[in-house]
Amino acid sequence: MRIDEQLASVFRCPKCHHSGAVARRFAGTGTGITRLLDIQHNKFIALSCRNCGFTELYQPDVLEGAGNLGNILDVVFGS
Repeated sequence: MRIDEQLASVFRCPKCHHSGAVARRFAGTGTGITRLLDIQHNKFIALSCRNCGFTELYQPDVLEGAGNLGNILDVVFGS
């Protein structure tokens, strides 16, 4: 299971407390020369609540580099 799917399956909205989310990956430019050249090196996973649309961003590089993703998900979502 991809990290996007794992995050979406355990997501609990901090705003409306609904379970489940839609996960999307996107990339954005930084500042300075990367913005000028439109180099999109900042990658994110956006989780949007299926009920109210509240959205949180996560850095996949940090999560995918983690040794034990289950522990991170427990800390992030309080499972």
